[in-house]
Amino acid sequence: MTHSLTTNSISTPKRVGILGGGTAGATIAIRLAALGLETYLFEKNKSLIDGPPMCHLHAGGNLYREIPDEDCVALLKQCIDILRLYPYTIDVRPTVFAVPTRDEGSPEDLLPRLDILTDAYRELIAQDSNNKVLGEPENYYQLYSHEQLIALSEREQVAIPGTVDEWMIPVAKYLDLDKVKFPLIVVQEYGWNIFRLAASAQLALEDYEHAHVFTDTQVKQVLPVDCENCTNADHHVTKWRIDYQRAHDQQAVDPEALESIEVDYLINACGFRTGVIDDMVGVKVTRMVEFKSSYITRWKETGGQIPEIIIYGNRGTPEGMAQLTPYPDGYFQIHGMSKFITLFDDGLVASSEESAQPKLPEQYVHYIDDGWDKTPLQARSQQAIDYVAEFVPTFNSARTIGNALYGGQQIPGEDDTLRVADVSLYSNIRYARAENVKASSTLIAADQIVDELTNLGLIDNDTQVNRERYAHEWSYLVHNDSLAIDKVARTLACERGFPQAMAHVNHGIREATLDNLSSDDSSSLDEMPTSTP
Repeated sequence: MTHSLTTNSISTPKRVGILGGGTAGATIAIRLAALGLETYLFEKNKSLIDGPPMCHLHAGGNLYREIPDEDCVALLKQCIDILRLYPYTIDVRPTVFAVPTRDEGSPEDLLPRLDILTDAYRELIAQDSNNKVLGEPENYYQLYSHEQLIALSEREQVAIPGTVDEWMIPVAKYLDLDKVKFPLIVVQEYGWNIFRLAASAQLALEDYEHAHVFTDTQVKQVLPVDCENCTNADHHVTKWRIDYQRAHDQQAVDPEALESIEVDYLINACGFRTGVIDDMVGVKVTRMVEFKSSYITRWKETGGQIPEIIIYGNRGTPEGMAQLTPYPDGYFQIHGMSKFITLFDDGLVASSEESAQPKLPEQYVHYIDDGWDKTPLQARSQQAIDYVAEFVPTFNSARTIGNALYGGQQIPGEDDTLRVADVSLYSNIRYARAENVKASSTLIAADQIVDELTNLGLIDNDTQVNRERYAHEWSYLVHNDSLAIDKVARTLACERGFPQAMAHVNHGIREATLDNLSSDDSSSLDEMPTSTP
């Protein structure tokens, strides 16, 4: 949407400026535009949500043995919430967790947490039956013994699995059962597709007349307009000016060519670059940034669809976690949480006394802005294949495709194991910073900003639209279905240099379930949904 911006009207609705169109910025924009705020979203890239890799919902944080149980419960709640905002982004399939024999841990160590999460999921359904989006609570996780896996390995593989046993047949056939401890744990942690997420956010924002989206646009600076006691640490700002430049104007040498808009509230959702805006605003904060990458490969010998497979390991060590994430048509995303695959020796950097923005090595900034260099990308992709093949031997036939999902991830504070964070609010200067480590936290961040805007008198919280948010009655879902998301997601995948197949999911949430999630009939998600073509 292109708009001519003027700032001299006092009677117009309140304006909010959001810097950064990743998952946080886009989700916050949807939330605020729905409430009638004139919402201006600025994104440097050509499309929304083109950031660090994602693979699944982390519905319970089972991926992270090191984080507290209460954080896992928070992740579960957030994932259910975000799934209901973006239902067409989900690939309904289980995730299999295995502890390797070389690891000091035991599968049984995770069982108390899984029981806590099952109870929490059951409680969420009791609060709202529409929260039952991960199947029945009693099926949230299941255990498979060595004997069960041996028996399943002798069964014929089913191309399109319809039961958990059928999902486990290829695991039994392809996983080296001598290298893992038992039982294996199967959890209803579904896949999350970044191309479909970007498509959903784009279509949702197009649905709101108050949403003004500026992609391919660089914010050059932000300045306080109405500021009291600006030399004082406890100063007050009531308006901000955003100076920006669209791509077609970036050859201009005259600084007067910049366009500007004044807003009543400023939201920093710049991801790993949030510190740049913090420095402009004058906020001091401690944070880290980590460059991470996952690699896209194709493995045609699967014999059908398989679940996501996680092999636990100690992060950052040569034996870090291995993660094999399936996409349609034999494409796989690989994480290997060691410093020669997903992590990088100099990829974790911290802010300083002089600046809130950690400085990544120029090479990684170049990768983020301009794309990977071919030779190191090929080398790391092959190392990722070899790493997974240690546990899935036939995966050594997989081939690289010359692309990766990567980016900088911000981490508030000084704890690089932090996985649950949402937003920081600075009421006196009408400024908020979204600092989501996990994309599932973004709707919670949006809610906190809505509460802040209400307290500041910029919006009325007691509205029908606000009540609709908590019932997840999002207007774009009324006239956009899976096929509409497919179309936009395919375009985005191609524009970003990925196979079209990666814009799809093997198993989408069926339409009837979305129409009537609270029904007691057989349309609930404990049945396998119909496949998305």
